[in-house]
Amino acid sequence: MRETLAAVYRDESRRVLATLIRLLGDFELAEEALHDSFAAALAQWPQDGLPRNPRAWLVSAGRFKAIDRIRQRMRFDASLKELAWQLEEVAFEPQQDVSLEDDRLRLIFICCHPALPADAQSALTLREVCGLTTEEVARAFLCAPSTVAQRIVRAKAKIREARIPYEVPSREELPGRLGQVLQVIYLLFNEGYSASSGPSLTRHDLCAEAIRLARLLITLLPEPEAWGLLALMLLHESRRPARSRNAELVLLPDQDRGLWNAEQIAEGCALVEQALRSRRFGPYSLQAAIAAVHAEASTADTTDWAQIVGLYDVLLRVEPSPVVALNRAAAVAMRDGPAAGLQLIDVLLARGELQDYHLAHAARADLCRQLGRTADAREAYLRALALVRQDAERRFLQQRLAELPA
Repeated sequence: MRETLAAVYRDESRRVLATLIRLLGDFELAEEALHDSFAAALAQWPQDGLPRNPRAWLVSAGRFKAIDRIRQRMRFDASLKELAWQLEEVAFEPQQDVSLEDDRLRLIFICCHPALPADAQSALTLREVCGLTTEEVARAFLCAPSTVAQRIVRAKAKIREARIPYEVPSREELPGRLGQVLQVIYLLFNEGYSASSGPSLTRHDLCAEAIRLARLLITLLPEPEAWGLLALMLLHESRRPARSRNAELVLLPDQDRGLWNAEQIAEGCALVEQALRSRRFGPYSLQAAIAAVHAEASTADTTDWAQIVGLYDVLLRVEPSPVVALNRAAAVAMRDGPAAGLQLIDVLLARGELQDYHLAHAARADLCRQLGRTADAREAYLRALALVRQDAERRFLQQRLAELPA
């Protein structure tokens, strides 16, 4: 039963938390209730068996545990009496509460509310929606855990003090909020597609949840960039079965394309065409178009690298960033040869923007290896290894380093 409960915690805890935040109106109280509900499950489920709807059971148990906590605190704070009364009076039938499915989307809209600073929005989303620890969030943003912790605490305080409503905005407000929501859904997907740290390369539950939320968002606001984001995630997710073999990383050129999900590729490519036809596309649609070119190539050798470089040129104009420039440099290396790509990467590293990004050093190492610059390749691999946090990626880099000539 402990293994079952651990699996339920992994799959359902963030959804349970999202619903408890809606019901209780407070992040801290909801987090306490979440832990109380799983403690109750640990005590009861071995005797009573697994409930028919574990998530609903946990939500209900957490709500009652929160009411008990508030009653205990009422002895010291009379102002909590009204809150306890409200929670007891509000009818809640978790088996029939259809809003349970939408609570994570509501939580995303809270986490990326415009009243919060941009860096706090992303940190709060990764912590509360994705369930990352403060240390994992800090690694994702290349900053100190104490800095991230302060951002999260201040963001929660702002939500509480400003009484930010736990709801999806009205249709009139949605267009102005769309960009940040798309960004945090993609953050959720990226943490699932390439975990920032730990033993597992991917977390399929986070990828599936991000795709589900994107579909739900499109029903609220069918905009080209929402289509583009869904297409991008589907096209990446289609390659997941081929991205690892025996828990080891497999790069795109070496993947067995027979394992790619043809249905997800077809849907993703159709969404890309729909977004591009609208002529109101943005960075997600362009990234999806690049992923579609990869997906449509029957082999790695038939990939249209000229088209990919052209799409990166447009993407750099729409959304200039060092990471996009790095990806373009890798594509140029495939089109024009490793020397051309290496020259571009060296310029990016000289600017200092990617010095702490392990993939930049890994890309440089690989191009140096292809050019026979063994000493430079070894130095770059060692730099990448010093920065990488994901176990499968670390093993891959160690293997590449070991394969260099003595």
